[in-house]
Amino acid sequence: MPETGRFSNIYAQGFARVATATPRVLVGDPAANLAATVEMAARAHEAGAALVVFPELGLTGYAIDDLLQQEVVLSGAERAAAGLIESSEAWTPLLFAGLPLRVAGRLYNVAAAIHRGRLLGIVPKTYLPNYREFYERRHFTSGAEATTDSATIAGHEAAFGTDLIFTAEDFPDMKVGVEICEDVWVPVPPSAAAAMAGATVIANLSASNVTVGKSDYRHALCRAQSARGFCAYLYSAAGHGESTTDLAWDGHAMIYENGALMGETKRFADAPELLTADIDLDVLAQERLRHGSFNDCAALEGRAFRLIPFRLDPPGGDLGFHRAVDRFPYVPDDDAKLDELCFEAYNIQVAGLVKRLEASGIERVVIGISGGLDSTQALLVAAQAMDRLGRPRTDILAYTLPGFATSTATKTAAWDLMRALGVTAEEISIDAASRQMLADIAHPHREGASVHDVTYENVQAGARTSLLFRLANLKGGLVLGTGDLSELALGWCTYGVGDQMSHYNVNGSVSKTLIQHLIRWVAASDRFGETASAVLLRILDTEISPELVPGDGETPGQKTEEIVGPYELQDFNLFWVSRHGLRPSKIAFLAWHAWRDREAGAWPPHMRAEKRNEYDLATIRKWLRAFLWRFFQTSQFKRSAMPNGPKVASGGSLSPRGDWRAPSDGVAAPWIAELEENCPEEI
Repeated sequence: MPETGRFSNIYAQGFARVATATPRVLVGDPAANLAATVEMAARAHEAGAALVVFPELGLTGYAIDDLLQQEVVLSGAERAAAGLIESSEAWTPLLFAGLPLRVAGRLYNVAAAIHRGRLLGIVPKTYLPNYREFYERRHFTSGAEATTDSATIAGHEAAFGTDLIFTAEDFPDMKVGVEICEDVWVPVPPSAAAAMAGATVIANLSASNVTVGKSDYRHALCRAQSARGFCAYLYSAAGHGESTTDLAWDGHAMIYENGALMGETKRFADAPELLTADIDLDVLAQERLRHGSFNDCAALEGRAFRLIPFRLDPPGGDLGFHRAVDRFPYVPDDDAKLDELCFEAYNIQVAGLVKRLEASGIERVVIGISGGLDSTQALLVAAQAMDRLGRPRTDILAYTLPGFATSTATKTAAWDLMRALGVTAEEISIDAASRQMLADIAHPHREGASVHDVTYENVQAGARTSLLFRLANLKGGLVLGTGDLSELALGWCTYGVGDQMSHYNVNGSVSKTLIQHLIRWVAASDRFGETASAVLLRILDTEISPELVPGDGETPGQKTEEIVGPYELQDFNLFWVSRHGLRPSKIAFLAWHAWRDREAGAWPPHMRAEKRNEYDLATIRKWLRAFLWRFFQTSQFKRSAMPNGPKVASGGSLSPRGDWRAPSDGVAAPWIAELEENCPEEI
């Protein structure tokens, strides 16, 4: 049985807990600042952190001007650093503390790397601001001008230079580069070279006095640097206690990972602040593997770094999880971001169809309308495309094709929507054609047997698609596909002469969970009128079903999510498998933290309380296993032959011409084995 403790441990799952610390400073008093630093470092250790970053010149205070030339201050700073080295012997975190340091007759603004009673290395600041309120050249020498590659702090000798990366031997994806404040303000920050040399985490010890609007600029710098470097970026600025002779300080600290904000401190806080976040080193490594241009740049622009090894020995057991996990990776939780995403996604779909119609010279669109989510979204895209082309919506030839199990509710919704949009609408029953096919192949249904097997279902799906293609031939139209990304991932579509095939598919890169929000977004805009909007809202409340097996009255005989799993879980699984290539047990860990408590975390806008589900680990594991089997073992051949259609979202394409190329005869066994070996059934 898998170990529960190991499954629950963030370090075993490839995360590292990192921290920024903003202690209260007493300007020019290294002994007092040592005490404050020790207190914060101990807190970081108790929090299970692997790394903690303190502010620039934190052991003396930054804004002390010519006190930096006083022997009392400089010697006191070294003694404070020695005290921190001694105090750190029993602590887990790698510490970065700032101090002024004399090396070979020059004074440097440095970060001391300290771990478990050892001084690992000393990194000097490269870029010294000497403009407006800054006057660092008066006191310091740039690290670029260093004349030695080693230095000593109070008898502790270590590597010295701007070319150091600190690497955990027992946690190999944790490689830490360092820069100091102004270093990130220049066109080519030192952290760019460190990232290209392998650093996955960048520590920035900063002072950075506050002025109006400066916070936004700091965010922009850190966000961009973490995104370009595929790294985590920790920024810790000076705060309470710094001299306000001519400046003020807000203690702004933040942690970014690959362009995403993991957390930031409360600015202008009176009390010391420790900010922690769990960064995903597995994802950072995957991003670098996937982006060959990153490594090309390293080959062209990179430089050599010295690797400084240390052994982290991270804590075991359940340390909690200091990271928000989106339940819906294809759907933002923020209202404004969701609105922007829906605007872009919808218009990408429309633009794709417009171009295909223009390029082909085809004036009509042929589409089957079921009254369900996918065909509704495709019809909305077609209507907007015709409006943009200046063509009448009557050039959309929409057909509702009822079969053995079509409900009154869905057929009524299909008709109501077609009428509301003003398209050419027609109904053609597939009953007779399906019965004939079942009779021709001697299916038991011919003799009146109630055998509702896959042949029974696919005969109906095939009858619909065959009709649409022949109607397209007859009418001079383009068959518009409706199947979505989630169905393609699960193979929940009929191959060839079925809903897997079309002339062009606008939904193939849109997940089921996103389609629901796109429809709601269109309804809220009233772009097609109040009547259409009312129909759309009604469709959103319809049970998801292919309606191929007769049910009990208006109750569908099939509920898709009881067969393939909840789409909200399967879209979660799809995102982490296809976009980031994570191992299944880690996906289960993420899903457990995202879905175990409906009261925790954020939900997308407009999610009603009764729709807010939660799942235990056994359920998550069950449906993840089903996903792995369907995705890797049984359905790739359907994706290998999928029709054209626009890519809509990052990680949202399974086209063999786009984001996902895979063998059609692959097996799921390695993924299922990893899940079963490393994910317990309950916790």
